[in-house]
Amino acid sequence: MKEKTLKIALVHDYLRDFGGAERVLFVLSEMYPEAPIHTAFFSKNSPAYEVFKGKIIKESPLAPLIKTWRLYSPLRFLLPLIWGSIDLSSYDLVITSTSNYIARGFKTGENTIVIAYCHTPPRFLYGLKTGFDWKKHILVRIYGHIVAHFLRMYDFETAQNINHWVANSNNVAQRIEKFYRKSSVVIYPPVNVNEIIKVSKNTKPQNYFLIVARLVGSKGIEEAVLAANKLKISLKIVGEAEGFTSVRDHLKSIGEKNVEFLGRVPDDKLWKLYGEAKGFIALARDEDFGMTVVEAQAAGTPVIAFNGGGFKESVVEGETGILINDTDEETIRKALVRFNKIKWNKKVIQNNAKRFSQEVFEQKIQSFVKESMLKYAHARTPRG
Repeated sequence: MKEKTLKIALVHDYLRDFGGAERVLFVLSEMYPEAPIHTAFFSKNSPAYEVFKGKIIKESPLAPLIKTWRLYSPLRFLLPLIWGSIDLSSYDLVITSTSNYIARGFKTGENTIVIAYCHTPPRFLYGLKTGFDWKKHILVRIYGHIVAHFLRMYDFETAQNINHWVANSNNVAQRIEKFYRKSSVVIYPPVNVNEIIKVSKNTKPQNYFLIVARLVGSKGIEEAVLAANKLKISLKIVGEAEGFTSVRDHLKSIGEKNVEFLGRVPDDKLWKLYGEAKGFIALARDEDFGMTVVEAQAAGTPVIAFNGGGFKESVVEGETGILINDTDEETIRKALVRFNKIKWNKKVIQNNAKRFSQEVFEQKIQSFVKESMLKYAHARTPRG
């Protein structure tokens, strides 16, 4: 079966925010423009809507319920019904972009091949830190534990029906092996390296550090703000709050005059901010991969990152950034002292980022799809 003749569908958790997972989905949708995107729900007047409104989007029948008043999170127990209501049995190939909303369990045909591009197994199911600390509320905690028990079984069961797993990092590949008992191929997410290099070419570094992240409790932003206050360094933060959280208000309340919150900014302005920043800070302790760290390097900006998760895979210690083993003030202070002593080489930093370019991603995905379908066709060829 030739790839160009394949009937392909894409699947994604839901379309509301526009983060790393949605950037991956967008590139996949550009690679396969005739493939519809099936999703739990699609929110209008959202960051994702502005990007995907020209695509073929098909919501689940339960979309009107779960996206009203942001009920998609407390109604997670409906996930088996949400995905089970989607019939993809007429497709030759389904590529599902899966993370916290599972995006599996949809109906497929006998000959349908399913490839799962996994950003992470659902963090809330396996004790990984999430943006919203639901365990601190006793009623939510009781409800959450009950729902999580059944969703873990559903998550594992649907994972067994995937033909091929692709992980967005070695970090996530280890989780796939641990929680699903499945091996996977690592294909790093697509970063718009060449465009960032182009936009940031003529920028001159200014005396501020930059953070780009969703304003949630799992990204290490509070630690960075407190350290910036005490160390009197200028810090700019790009990103918006997500879901039911007061993190944004809390961060603004503790940030002093040296900390500036920029909210969401368009890509061209973001690339410029990367290029002008003296350094980039990323302190999440177990980031799945961390595309922003690569984006900063594409602009030639060195990084101070926590020595964990996907950051270890993209930051070359002492050459493109500094990896630190804690996020307390003293550790960050020592990192800044060392940071200022190093003569950073912009070209070396940018060359490292090229390993994660969109072009590399597209080539690897196309090769993986072709190889997967050839194996399938070979397996179905009559012998004798």
